[in-house]
Amino acid sequence: MKLMQLYAAMKSDLQAIENDMAQTVTSEMPILSETSLHLLKAGGKRIRPVFVLLSGKFGTYSLETLKRVAVPLELIHMASLVHDDVIDDAETRRGQLTVKSKWDNRIAMYTGDYIYAKALMVVTKLEKPRIHQILSGAMVQMCIGEMEQIRDFFNVDQSIRNYLRRIRRKTALLIAISCELGAKATDAPDRVSHALYRFGYNVGMAFQITDDLLDLCGTEKAIGKPPGSDLRQGNITLPVIYALQDESIREPLLKEIALIRDSEGIANSSAAVKLVRSNEGIKTAEKLADRYIAKALKTLELLPDIAAKRNLADIARFVAKRSY
Repeated sequence: MKLMQLYAAMKSDLQAIENDMAQTVTSEMPILSETSLHLLKAGGKRIRPVFVLLSGKFGTYSLETLKRVAVPLELIHMASLVHDDVIDDAETRRGQLTVKSKWDNRIAMYTGDYIYAKALMVVTKLEKPRIHQILSGAMVQMCIGEMEQIRDFFNVDQSIRNYLRRIRRKTALLIAISCELGAKATDAPDRVSHALYRFGYNVGMAFQITDDLLDLCGTEKAIGKPPGSDLRQGNITLPVIYALQDESIREPLLKEIALIRDSEGIANSSAAVKLVRSNEGIKTAEKLADRYIAKALKTLELLPDIAAKRNLADIARFVAKRSY
């Protein structure tokens, strides 16, 4: 099944999750409702809710139960984006003005905090303490990942290992537990939820590497922000790390990155982006993403042969080849 067909088949359940998210973040304070709904209305892939719903198929499927997992997971992701945009001083996301840009940094930070709190309120309606523990643990790790990214802004000597550990915490972990908790919420066997966690982890790693590649190789129309945004913010991603290992372009690339750093992100990153694109680092990063997808698909072999298993494989393949 193609991805658009899959989303169409799940339209009713995904719409129920969308409605619950909107209802959850609506506040008696108008500005909180307006800011919280701003990013929600901009849309998104909703890949975490999709993983929750598909993983729930391996247990006793219940939309009411799964909403209490899918809604908080997507809200946590949204809250992290609101905070990210403050840290990165980002003007647009998904082609729309960010909360910090449309309002200000203070409003954005409290909006993110509010969405986090509302997410936790939803999951507490699920009387499964282990799910609460896994979710709160992931939130802690996400915060550590964000702090690591800030620490490594413009750090041109960081290792590939540091990068991979950072994206595990920032991105892969939330996708991994989306798969795991969908199964746990519907009482699927532990061996199934464990396999789904590993599947989600590997897809999540590939997802972030692909995101970082798109930031360098995509178009503004496709990715909803100017190419090279990561470099302008000081975020040294995997293709750049690989490019810096090439002695033939290391010095000119270092000079371009230094210009961006010294201008506090005002300088144009197009020259640095062009250097990275000319290097084999792009292909090397693509190959690593492909290896993570191959691991994810291998893990699926441990699961019962149901339609959801094939749907998960389709999503994994999309992640590896997506252009937005």
